[in-house]
Amino acid sequence: MPASLHRILYVEDEPDIRTVAQMALQAVGGFAVIACASGQEALDAAPHAQADLLLLDIMMPGMDGPSTLKALREIPATAQTPVIFMTAKVQAAEVALYKGLGALEVIPKPFDPMELSAQIQRIWAAQG
Repeated sequence: MPASLHRILYVEDEPDIRTVAQMALQAVGGFAVIACASGQEALDAAPHAQADLLLLDIMMPGMDGPSTLKALREIPATAQTPVIFMTAKVQAAEVALYKGLGALEVIPKPFDPMELSAQIQRIWAAQG
């Protein structure tokens, strides 16, 4: 895992949520964010994104978060990139499933935009 976290490839199909999270991650956290509206957009962006972290929504039309992660793992540039899922589905069994897919953590929705960057930093630091 890279020592520091700078670039996040963020995948969220809801435009309002994507905008709020992107603004919060950039303005509050100082991250460079590559925001994608779908799993396919993420697959197109991934080879050149140089992302330190994948931040994926779970419930998306077409390619959901777990399917997107599986496809991203087939791309050399993101094969080993750490992932955090964001979802409203945070029952213990669901969280265990997402962690079983390789997620560092699961951030519940709705999230606090002012706290999101710190939350991600804490998760990142805990892995080091």
